[in-house]
Amino acid sequence: MNSKLRRTYVVRIFPNAESCLRLVRVLAVETNENWMEANRHINMDDLREHKKLALRQAA
Repeated sequence: MNSKLRRTYVVRIFPNAESCLRLVRVLAVETNENWMEANRHINMDDLREHKKLALRQAA
């Protein structure tokens, strides 16, 4: 048994397995939401418009 697991039994951070599972789920959802927000893709329509405008100005 690793030391972290032993500490949870001694300190009784989680009153039962369900409360531990709820915490893990919340952290997983939050991590996923943060990842989704951080990895948004470029709007290609805006890029096309910018390229058209640049080509018009260059002509």
